[in-house]
Amino acid sequence: MRLHHPPGLRDNRPAALAAELLLRGTMTKHGEATTHEPGTALAHGDGRARWRLDRWSGLAAGAGVGLLDLAATLALGIRFEMNGSDVTLLVLGMYGTTFAALGFLFGLALEARRRDRRAAAIIAQQMETVATTRARLAQSEKLAALGQLAAAIAHEVRNALGVIRSAAQGLGEAVPEDDAEARRACSFITAEIDRLGSVVSSLLSFARPPRLAPRPVEVGALFDQAVLLARQDLAAKEIRVRRAETPALPTVQVDSDLVVQVLLGLLTNAADAVPHGGEVTLEARAADGAVEIGVADSGPGIPEELRARVFEPFFTTRDKGTGLGLAVARQIVEAHQGRIEVADAPSGGARFRIVLPQAASAVALEGAA
Repeated sequence: MRLHHPPGLRDNRPAALAAELLLRGTMTKHGEATTHEPGTALAHGDGRARWRLDRWSGLAAGAGVGLLDLAATLALGIRFEMNGSDVTLLVLGMYGTTFAALGFLFGLALEARRRDRRAAAIIAQQMETVATTRARLAQSEKLAALGQLAAAIAHEVRNALGVIRSAAQGLGEAVPEDDAEARRACSFITAEIDRLGSVVSSLLSFARPPRLAPRPVEVGALFDQAVLLARQDLAAKEIRVRRAETPALPTVQVDSDLVVQVLLGLLTNAADAVPHGGEVTLEARAADGAVEIGVADSGPGIPEELRARVFEPFFTTRDKGTGLGLAVARQIVEAHQGRIEVADAPSGGARFRIVLPQAASAVALEGAA
């Protein structure tokens, strides 16, 4: 007996083929081609094996129903005759074959349905990736335009600010000792010029894509340098720095200067938010081929409704903030193929979580182990 697939089952083959091609192919994220992890490939292989088992499970179930029908018919004493000959076993065999064929076709239908669902899920995931890539491309175009504008005016603005600052310093030195108001005005001009210079520098850092010089770096060394640079801000409020690093922590493949800049900005923000005598915690642990870094504080935390906006350019809740610090931090982390998030800290404050890739040597050693 030759079994023919129903038209509906044949029409589902292109979707199934597309699903398998997508499962075996590579996917691109942030401009870098990535392959499926071995565990994921095994999971996909197991899924395809389960799909193929459905047809045989249906065949076995149909054959089982046929055997039950045979046993029940014989137990009830039902007989089939044709031209005086007993054809009971022949008829029951045909029934059993029919049940087995129906079970096999039912299993094929289940396989086709599962393949379609899997293909739909993969297509939806690909569409989401495409939408994210488009959004990033639009953001990159905006940043490119902003970078050209910032580069065009930065030189002139900095020169003018330098001249004004030098003039203000000269006036401050020439003012008589007893003229406190004039001295205060000169100091105010100098401080505001320094603030404007910082804004220009932050704008340039945000507008220009970071140029990386990655190399294997110990996380402890990054912590040491960041704490050293932030020591004045931390000491001014007598803030304790607690470090929680797991032993034998793998190295990370990063540009140390840029990552220290990110950590320094997080420590400075924590110093502003933490009350006098508070605590800041630096954490690090290995997780799934990457290193997770945490910076937590004992301050008031960030309201949940604002967490989605803290990484937006020019968004700030501080009176003297530029709103570019965390935006630049996210840009630097994502340039390293990492990610940065914010959540509640166990102590009730804010906790920033940074995930960075391990160095290639550390990954190779783990694979060999």
